[in-house]
Amino acid sequence: MSHQQLFSALRRRACKPLASTYHARFLFNEAARPSIVHKRSTDILHDPWFNKGTAFPLTERDRLDLRGLLPPRVMTFQQQIDRFMNDFGRLEKASRDGPSDTTALAKWRILNRLHDRNETLYYKVLIDNIKQFAPIVYTPTVGLVCQNYSGLFRRPRGMYFSAADKGEMMPMVYNWPADQVDMIVVTDGSRILGLGDLGVQGIGIPVGKLDLYVAAAGINPQRVLPVMIDVGTNNEKLRENPLYLGLQQPRLEDDEYLSVIDEFMEAVYTRWPNVIVQFEDFQSKWAFKLLGRYRHSCRMFNDDIQGTAGVAVAGLLGAVRAQGLPMSEFAKQKIVVVGAGSAGIGVLNSARQAMARMLGGTDVAFGEASNHFWLIDKMGLVTKERAHIDPDAEPFARAAREASFGGLREGATVAEVVKAVKPDVLLGLSGVGGIFNQEVLEAMRESTCPRPAIFAMSNPTKNAECTAEEAFRHVGPHIVFASGSPFADVELGDGKIGHANQGNNMYLFPGIGLGTLVSGAQIVSDGMLQAAAECLAAYIKDEEVENGIIFPSISSIRDITKHVAAAVMREASKEGIAEGYRDKNPQEMADMSEEDVLKHVEHNMWYPTYSPLVSPR
Repeated sequence: MSHQQLFSALRRRACKPLASTYHARFLFNEAARPSIVHKRSTDILHDPWFNKGTAFPLTERDRLDLRGLLPPRVMTFQQQIDRFMNDFGRLEKASRDGPSDTTALAKWRILNRLHDRNETLYYKVLIDNIKQFAPIVYTPTVGLVCQNYSGLFRRPRGMYFSAADKGEMMPMVYNWPADQVDMIVVTDGSRILGLGDLGVQGIGIPVGKLDLYVAAAGINPQRVLPVMIDVGTNNEKLRENPLYLGLQQPRLEDDEYLSVIDEFMEAVYTRWPNVIVQFEDFQSKWAFKLLGRYRHSCRMFNDDIQGTAGVAVAGLLGAVRAQGLPMSEFAKQKIVVVGAGSAGIGVLNSARQAMARMLGGTDVAFGEASNHFWLIDKMGLVTKERAHIDPDAEPFARAAREASFGGLREGATVAEVVKAVKPDVLLGLSGVGGIFNQEVLEAMRESTCPRPAIFAMSNPTKNAECTAEEAFRHVGPHIVFASGSPFADVELGDGKIGHANQGNNMYLFPGIGLGTLVSGAQIVSDGMLQAAAECLAAYIKDEEVENGIIFPSISSIRDITKHVAAAVMREASKEGIAEGYRDKNPQEMADMSEEDVLKHVEHNMWYPTYSPLVSPR
């Protein structure tokens, strides 16, 4: 049996119970359900899921043998939050003048210690202060955490599958204590953000992503699983480091590599047939291959390819709105894309698909849409003259010496392409910090667009193609700017502000995952991804778009995610791939109004509250 046949069989076995399995269990709020805990006394205080700290009521202290083990005053949930925020504020004040990396890691540590002690309080703090803490639990601080993870490691999170576990992954997966897992984020550590091969230290990425899934999408934290697949590392410094926690061997390649990933996928889908697996930070040569290998038979997607693409497309559609045009005018935009890795090609494919749909969705429309893009990789402009062209980049290769665009040659530089094309959008996904230099940005002044867009999307901050300040200074105050990492807004004078939009993947991937979950979709389809991007683009109000704001505030992330998930769910139902979830069967989903879909999504979002604890004697 091939791997596709195997996964298809697993999916068929999983389909029927989706709606009925949960019907009796979840007709009321899960948070109100008592939790049965088979622990007592200090064992409960040392379990971060059940521990309430000073919030244990006196009745539970008596019932669970906790009286005398805690200070006598019972504090409210809000008082605990206030106490933590006061402590955090003191840390911020004390470390304000210290080195930025030291300060960032200190903030991460204090949040991590709270996570180790009390998960419910941790997620409540994260949700209530998401704009402040998202840059700490994820981009950009997570990159620093991954670089130093071997030294920071204290308490294991998630699971580690390695090349040394070959042949043992099926029994291994049953070592995870949760009977139900809804969401897995997995990496092989080969391309962590823009930092390259960090091996097993890349586990920080799945941990951070799943924190955002809980905070933004309300995925139950007891049903998430961060995974690192360690197949070695080609980072010699790590291999030679005696404190490195991973396999100290070169990376597996070819069939040896694929056999490890296949075994992992077979193991997790055997135990949890309905799980959604998000692939994260795989190097380009494997990212596309693995996506093609599993996406038609498993509930999975690749956030670097599809999530980044969706956020970028939403930003591109928002930039069209900022020009005072309807989103349908996107089909006429000229776009220069710098970067041909998994993110760059993923954005190109999604943007071309969006354009083609606007042009009628035919094969001819796809060909016409391709003519609106200029792709630049590390060797320069990609044209049909190139001897060994990457198959993924080939559809976007330009005809060499195009007379209508200044006779651009194979390998032309970014500045040369921008000067010749005069694009509406300059989109960076290169991972090369500062590649949008003064010459490039000044060339964007000649754009034929009344409000050109500069997207410097590479992470972390040091890898951004340019800063917001550089873009507004060299191009002008009329631009739309977006980046992958956060930048401060820019003072333009006369009380005007240049908005630094952050095109963060967290606007989309939580909604894609949640929408797939609550619809019971068999797969994550292109239509579902497109619906997510269009929903995000339409979320911003007209008056905000007129001021150059094309992405909403991170502080609204749960509401954004709810709407994105609803759009994904409606599209899955429209395509006939929604199998139902909990108390809703496929037909009921198809008959739901938009308002009812939103209610269904919101009803299935977990929210941190202390549930009563019961210990059977």
